[in-house]
Amino acid sequence: MAKQINMDPHKCPMPSQEPLVRNHNFEEVALGYTPEMAVSEARRCLSCPKKPCQSGCPVGIDIPGFIARVAQEDFEGAYQILAASSALPAVCGRVCPQETQCEGKCVRGVKGESVGIGRLERFVADWHREHSHETPVRPQPNGHKVAIVGAGPSGLTAAGELAKLGYGVTIYEALHLAGGVLVYGIPEFRLPKSIVQQEIDGLKAMGVDIETNMVIGKVLTVDELLEEEGFEAVYIASGAGLPRFMGIPGESLKGVYSANEYLTRINLMKAYRPDSKTPILHSRKVAVVGGGNVAMDAARCAKRLGAEEVYIVYRRGMEELPARKEEVEHAQEEGIIFKTLTNPVEVLGDEDGRVRGMVCVEMELGEPDDSGRRRPVVKPGSEFTLEVDTMIMSIGTSPNPLIRSTTPGLDTNRHGCIITNGEDGLTSREGVYAGGDAVTGAATVILAMGAGKQAAAAIDRYIRNK
Repeated sequence: MAKQINMDPHKCPMPSQEPLVRNHNFEEVALGYTPEMAVSEARRCLSCPKKPCQSGCPVGIDIPGFIARVAQEDFEGAYQILAASSALPAVCGRVCPQETQCEGKCVRGVKGESVGIGRLERFVADWHREHSHETPVRPQPNGHKVAIVGAGPSGLTAAGELAKLGYGVTIYEALHLAGGVLVYGIPEFRLPKSIVQQEIDGLKAMGVDIETNMVIGKVLTVDELLEEEGFEAVYIASGAGLPRFMGIPGESLKGVYSANEYLTRINLMKAYRPDSKTPILHSRKVAVVGGGNVAMDAARCAKRLGAEEVYIVYRRGMEELPARKEEVEHAQEEGIIFKTLTNPVEVLGDEDGRVRGMVCVEMELGEPDDSGRRRPVVKPGSEFTLEVDTMIMSIGTSPNPLIRSTTPGLDTNRHGCIITNGEDGLTSREGVYAGGDAVTGAATVILAMGAGKQAAAAIDRYIRNK
């Protein structure tokens, strides 16, 4: 029977918590599609023979294929298509920037809104989790061992791909929980941790061994993994967890956080709970410096912790914000105040050494810089003081230097990122591969997953050719 096409130019809206309710809790904001909503949205897909949406997916999901199954109400069949290409569909459906990837290439977006590919991916993954009770099949071992450094999205993806091929895979994770940025960086209200844990449990069922509290470069080196522990290849997926600061006066005052520390305390250590052993400062007025998704996460967390006023302080305008449009809209709905074309130049402290405010200047957009964006320049005579008691720096991160400093012959660039051949993650060391934020600097979950998938295929070729 031919598929009934839904020619509505608009996506089916995603149900969500009311803004003034959700900004007081850490429960998931978006509530997901019902089966009826999912089928209706899937029928907006035109099943284009050239699949332009698929070309925008870093892990190459057969997007028209899985959507066609949703339109037929075959939700499990849709999941199997997703799972063939993506190790973390429930995660990607929630946090991927679909608007600049798969949905950005959807032909329905030419004269209306693109098909809600991310929303459908989330629906299918959630439906499978709630209705399927099959455990993953453990592949037949092939007798070869691979080590992975880091249990974030790139490392988990590489582990899943290699485990399917029968490799003995051990992931070494520095923290006490696996998941990387999925557990310490992205808040519960965007990505419930139970979903991440289920994906990790699936990898363990396939035979992947995850060793936590293992800081590679301290407990073991990459050379020791290769020479003493019997691994034939190593994939470095250690992320970019070293925060950057502005270098302005007052950054060492009490009440100045990096976004990494702030979010890790909240997400990984549950600092928002009354009985937390690692409580966080409960602030009255908070300024988050930066305009990316991490800045939005930190600001929205501060609001949920009871701050009366939370500011996003960003040196460019609203149009230049690098955060996803959806995240910006959610933040605005929740009462976050955007002070754009503004830049801090000094943090002010009180007699106890705590933040009491910050000196800011207004900015104007000048000529484009190397990135193609208009360069912000200071507006003369525009200095003013913003009264805050907490300042959160969210201006980027870089890879931790530990691995590069303990791995002789591993080439890195001036930003500390590991240099690879750009094709399959091979580094300057034989048998050592790298991918994700450790190579690119801070980027997206799905790009890290794509790198993990490519590296796993390259590692398999390398070991078989040996």
